[in-house]
Amino acid sequence: MKKLNYGRTILIGLAFFSICAFWQVFDNIIPLMLKESFGLRDAATNSIMALDNILALFLLPFFGSLSDRTNTRYGKRTPYIILGTVFAVILMMFLPVASNKNSLIMFFIALGLVLLAMGSYRSPAVALMPDLTPKRHRSKANAIINLMGALGGIYTLVCIRLLVPDKENPSYTLVFLAVAILMVVSVTILKLTINEKKLSKQIKAVDSDFEDEPVTGEKAAPLPKEVRKSLILILSSIFLWFCAYNAVITAYSRYAKEVWGITGGAFADSLMIATGAAVVSYIPIGFIATRFGRKRTILAGICMMFVAFSTGFFITKVSPVIYIVFVLTGIGWAAINVNSYPMVVEMSKGSNIGKYTGYYYTFSMAAQIFTPILSGFFLEVSYRTLFPYAAVFMVLAFITFTFVKHGDSKPVRKKDLIENFDIED
Repeated sequence: MKKLNYGRTILIGLAFFSICAFWQVFDNIIPLMLKESFGLRDAATNSIMALDNILALFLLPFFGSLSDRTNTRYGKRTPYIILGTVFAVILMMFLPVASNKNSLIMFFIALGLVLLAMGSYRSPAVALMPDLTPKRHRSKANAIINLMGALGGIYTLVCIRLLVPDKENPSYTLVFLAVAILMVVSVTILKLTINEKKLSKQIKAVDSDFEDEPVTGEKAAPLPKEVRKSLILILSSIFLWFCAYNAVITAYSRYAKEVWGITGGAFADSLMIATGAAVVSYIPIGFIATRFGRKRTILAGICMMFVAFSTGFFITKVSPVIYIVFVLTGIGWAAINVNSYPMVVEMSKGSNIGKYTGYYYTFSMAAQIFTPILSGFFLEVSYRTLFPYAAVFMVLAFITFTFVKHGDSKPVRKKDLIENFDIED
């Protein structure tokens, strides 16, 4: 297998495609439901929005490990993907029903169960790609998976834009139905076209890269003091910039309505622009990091996001400047995300990359639990606090990241343009 099978990789990516479509609904529509249908205050709404990240801390490693030990005639990951999708699709359709009936109890039960269902198959879905792809092709394959995820998010934003009526307290049933149909169709195609068990055997038979690494039992040497200091600083920076970004993403659909007077699903326009700007910028960001190093590229991204958030504060009504703000946000966030994870794992040894990956996700998820709650209290004082809140955290991230002295490098220029999309989720 000298070349990556692009068609098969796209089919494998359908699971992640459907997952990202769902989370776009969760991030943008659930807060509106909680506020409009049930009249919850912003602090309570944002606390509920942190539930998925709290559950993820436990569910992702549990189901990832459980699927590692699973062996069925359908493979290790496929059963989780199919069952998780079935339960998630059924349960998520109770959310608009509960919202339309103003049944808070039904809504909470359905939301809790759908988050459990989504958490049960996210790790198996992500693990399916490396299971069915030789190591030497995983960079390109992961790039395709990330692009599939971005397309899933854009699909949902388009649905929001077209299907949410421009009226007070609208029904979101059609948006949920459109995403549910996408999820069912995507996973059905995946099941019909990808025979996980058969492909896994074929690849292992012809590719020695799939041999398990020997377990030596040796403990990794402790990090030198200066490297450990850099690791703490970059993890602190990750926490801080996720606090900034997640606060805006969680509250934006409400902010657009309350401050800028954007009604219906029109708020999705700017989010689509941000996503598009990020996707388009992956390749030039790869070249910039190659030329100037990852640290400088991240610092530039932080500055762009600070400018974006600071500018957002001064916008008081619908204006074309909103789109400039979100273009800067998309490019800045891409510059940070493309380069931060590699800096963390560059401080590790080959035998403990998983450990350092765990550090990365622990700090990013912790921020996404913390910031919706804290920013929610500020939103109750005034929605206008949102962008200053995010800007302050970007300043703090800039300060801590400035003192990082290790983990930077000028990455090797990618052999193929598609590899520039290879980032961690």
